Amino acid sequence: MEVILKQDFKGLGYKNELVNVKPGYARNYLIPQGFALVANEANKKIAQENARQMAHKIAKRKQDAEAIAARLRQLNIQIKAKAGEKGKIFGAITQLQLADALKEQSGYLADRRDISFEKPAKHIGTHKANVKLHKEVVIILPFEVVAEE
Repeated sequence: MEVILKQDFKGLGYKNELVNVKPGYARNYLIPQGFALVANEANKKIAQENARQMAHKIAKRKQDAEAIAARLRQLNIQIKAKAGEKGKIFGAITQLQLADALKEQSGYLADRRDISFEKPAKHIGTHKANVKLHKEVVIILPFEVVAEE
């Protein structure tokens, strides 16, 4: 029996996808619980339209992320940290500190989980971080660690 899923379903398929399942599974579980619709012509058209709209939204989000990436690449981000002799800072720069610096200096609100470092930033100088803006848009963002006075 063909059904159209209303939401992502682990091991079965994704939202608005047409899947083949056993009739009893569809009648007794998927349809009564609201996880699926019977795949008739009207529901197929609705699912196709929903999938088309979702693809448009995803493309718009990716385009917005690329515009933000272009703006972030032009920034010169500086993070102040307490440093000892020979330029070694106490501790290391964290993802949260970089996210806060991005918010202060560019207005972009980054989630700390979307930031990763190539190497830990433990010295004064220029370092690089990977910032994930979208699942397909990841930029390498240089930032500078300066000594706090």
